[in-house]
Parts: sequence; structure tokens; C-alpha cells
Amino acid sequence: MKEMKTAIITGAAKGIGRSIALKLADAGFALVLNDMKWDAESESVFSDRNCDYVLSSGDVSSSEYVKSLMDTAMEKYGSIDVVVNNAGITRDGLIIKMSEEDFDKVIEVNLKGVFNVMKASARIMMKQRIGRIINISSIVGLRGNAGQINYAAAKGGVIAMTKSLAKELASRSVLVNAIAPGFIKTDMTDVLPENVVESLLTQIPLGKLGEVEDVANLALFLASEESGYITGQIISVDGGMNI
Repeated sequence: MKEMKTAIITGAAKGIGRSIALKLADAGFALVLNDMKWDAESESVFSDRNCDYVLSSGDVSSSEYVKSLMDTAMEKYGSIDVVVNNAGITRDGLIIKMSEEDFDKVIEVNLKGVFNVMKASARIMMKQRIGRIINISSIVGLRGNAGQINYAAAKGGVIAMTKSLAKELASRSVLVNAIAPGFIKTDMTDVLPENVVESLLTQIPLGKLGEVEDVANLALFLASEESGYITGQIISVDGGMNI
């Protein structure tokens, strides 16, 4: 029986994706890590770690690239036990100013990209008769957000796809869940003006922004055997913002 489990994580170079990757590495997973590009700092985080990993650069909105990503995992490790769909982009703007290109690109990466990865991994996991698919959605997909119609539509779509695929794959013991982070300290929130952050804090019952480790801890649980009776769920990590 294969002892080491394999996890594919998209958008793993920084932020939430990197934190999830490191958490799974510490738990003994072999990693196949995707991002659009890897810089020296991002690579060193994993090369300095005592873990088994492969780095891959590519766009998950391309089904051909996603197939090659799955092939890489299967050729090197022989199975795909966990998939974390984290890759995503933002192109914010009010609807009257949002270009069709900005709308389409966010849907292409954040929604179609998740579809591509789920479809390709589902074929493998159904044959294995076991697997975990963890989709990173957002509180914006649950509540909406002014200036993010494209992002909200994509993340809301991820929630709907999660529930649908959970029903399709349950009979093969493949579990599909989503995490909906609130406002988490990342490069994206670091650039927010102080007055915007202060306004956000008034909306969060816990009174603070989340840490990437808060999301990674839940991802590790959903990737573990302890989550074996949980599927089709959307779990918020938002300090109570969506109460």
C-alpha cells in the first residue's frame, strides 16, 4: 500500500496556496505545485523544506495544461489523493467601468480553471475510488461585493460546482468541499488603505483579519481521513463575518 499521499495545489507560489502546500508537506504529502510563475523566493520556500515536490508553471484555464499537470503527478507519484483549487486572479471595477475582457478573464481562470482541474482529477479519483477535492471559494461568493461582480460570479460558481460534484462523486468515496475565506492577510490585503481595513474590521465579529494558516489548517483537516463523512460543504473561515 502506498504510504505517501500526493496533493496537487494550484496557485501555490504565495499566500493561501503556499500556506496550504507547506501544511500538507509537514503532514507528509508529496506535492505537485502549480502557479503561473515561480520566482526564486517562492521556489526557495520549498527547496529549503525537507519535502518531496514538483513545481509546474501554467494556466489552469487551459485544459491541455491541466492534463499535463495530472500526468506529471501520476507519472511521478502514481496517484492523486488531494487536489486544492486555489489559483485565482482579480480584476476589480464597478460594472459600468468593467471591460468585457476583465469579466471574461476572471471567469476563465477562477471558474473554468476550477472546472478543468476538477474534471481531470475526478477521472483519476473515480478509478482510485478515493480522493479529496478542496476548492477555495470566498466570502465574496456568498455575500457579493461592490466592484467585484466578476470575482463574485466566479466564486459563487465554484460553490455551486462544489455541491454538484460532491453529489456526482460520493458513490466513489471522493469528497468535494469548499473553503470560503473572509479577509485574510496576504499580499492583496497588505495594499489596502488603512481606512478600508478599519472599515472591514468593524464588520468582523472577531475584530481582526485572518491568517493564511487559518485557511491552511482547515484544508489539512479536509485532506485528512478525519473528514471522511464531510462532503458538499462550504465552510467559511472569516472571523464570523458571514453570520
